[in-house]
Amino acid sequence: MTEATEASTSSSLGRDPATVVHPRREPFEHGLLPIPRLIFSDPAQTLISLKQKLLHLSSNHRLHSAAISDALQISIEHATLVLDTLASVLHSDSEPLVSAKLHEIDSVGADVHDLLLFLYIQSYKKLLPRTHKDSAAVADVWPSNSAFDGYLSALSPLQFVRSNSRRFTPSQADEEAHQLSYLQKHLANILALLAEPVEGEGEESLVLTMDRFEHLGFLIHFGDKGSEGKSFSQYSPFFANSDPDMPAVPVPAAQVHDWLLQNIAAALEYISERTSSKENGPASATDQDVAMTDANTVSVKVSTNNRGASFIEGISKSSYTKNASDIKGSSVKVLNCHESAIYILAPLRYATVYGCSDATIVLGAVGKAVRVEHCERVHLIVAAKRICIANCRECVFFLGVNQQPLILGDNHKLQVAPYNTFYTQLEEHMNAVGIVSTVSRWDEPLALGMVDPHDSLSHPAGVSDVQAESATHLDPDQFTNLVIPNWLGGESTGATKANPFTLPDAYMASHYKNLKNLGEIKQLLQEASLEESRKRELSSALHVYFRDWLYASGNIRQLYCLQGD
Repeated sequence: MTEATEASTSSSLGRDPATVVHPRREPFEHGLLPIPRLIFSDPAQTLISLKQKLLHLSSNHRLHSAAISDALQISIEHATLVLDTLASVLHSDSEPLVSAKLHEIDSVGADVHDLLLFLYIQSYKKLLPRTHKDSAAVADVWPSNSAFDGYLSALSPLQFVRSNSRRFTPSQADEEAHQLSYLQKHLANILALLAEPVEGEGEESLVLTMDRFEHLGFLIHFGDKGSEGKSFSQYSPFFANSDPDMPAVPVPAAQVHDWLLQNIAAALEYISERTSSKENGPASATDQDVAMTDANTVSVKVSTNNRGASFIEGISKSSYTKNASDIKGSSVKVLNCHESAIYILAPLRYATVYGCSDATIVLGAVGKAVRVEHCERVHLIVAAKRICIANCRECVFFLGVNQQPLILGDNHKLQVAPYNTFYTQLEEHMNAVGIVSTVSRWDEPLALGMVDPHDSLSHPAGVSDVQAESATHLDPDQFTNLVIPNWLGGESTGATKANPFTLPDAYMASHYKNLKNLGEIKQLLQEASLEESRKRELSSALHVYFRDWLYASGNIRQLYCLQGD
């Protein structure tokens, strides 16, 4: 075994991208919950003792919301949120919690060891953006009643993004290195949660079975393209050639620890070398690890990460459309786009909208999770399993969501409304990613902590308990349907002919009322006996009022699609 381990280790420490270890970004980007009782000052000590309690509460190593609520001393509502969130960030599609139907999630329950890893990383602190050199100059432009004082609380979401340009905002490589460093520091504790003592030898001799080793795939994977259907254990020297009909021999946890530490160290060196070469060489349009562009930029960056993320950056005063055939990978990040109309009409697993303003953004169908952060005056239309909204201002969310919208951080004047559009392939895309059209909880937003304890900021004691400002329901009289032009919908092979989500009665009545009013006005205009000069005056007045309405309502953005890409 030692020779095989050494041979494989030397191979995996090479510079072949297929053998470099990466953190799984999804748990860190979509799996952190600002629930104080889930964030332990000493996660290793707390969870080691909690592990026995969790195992005792479950006969089959799976836990339902009631058991999670009891063990963690949290409400049933928060325990259900833990289950839903864990299901959205797990790594294996064969895991029963991932494949469970919407109404089955609680009855299936969470695997104890997946839950332990999920709880452990709740102590993770996100990478802190470097302070802006001119923070004093912008400190008085956004009066804020934030729960904590300091530079960030003085900024609106958009100013925060603008103040953190390439020079200040962590790049994708920065964040990956930060996550790897976190795993490097905590690896021994993480392995201790998964390991079990050798019978008769006590706690001093811990081993990992192949089954327990597989759980590490929740946090890390090998290769630029992820597991690609290959189990995590098959990348290791310990279990790679195991006979599926014969139980593999458990491996000493210390041996796994040393092997992973070597791989993480090599990956950090690999990231450092790549970052250094990019800083010293010319910028590339396909650079995968560039920082998010300055919000003032007018350049457009569209790139695809090797591991399946498409980045759409810097779109300003224009339209942008991508259909399913245009998207490479399973996730999209829309970053720093302003005064634009953006249509991503595709089935996705994850989506992130960050630092956008005065934009209309349509995301087709997102089967795992959507995160919207630091946005201002954005209209977002999405059919999704779940959505998390953080630190946004004056945004309206038209949602067809199967789980409660989660609202975190310092938000102001948010509104939620029922889903309001469709395109021909929408139901096909929803079915592909497992979104149920008969369930939409758009009107049940759940607000958690106003301050995110996962940010690397020093927060006053107790402020994480302060509830975030929730969202109000959009007035039905202000509800309108968004019409996606036929030529933006891609191939017209789909069967969707109308909004697949049922509109609540008040919004349906408003919709019919608007249609009736429009018909009456058209009829009056057609029947009006006016001289040509009066017709021109009327037409001119209507154009003026229509133009004013377009700008005042923000619907001017929807006309950008007429300009073409």
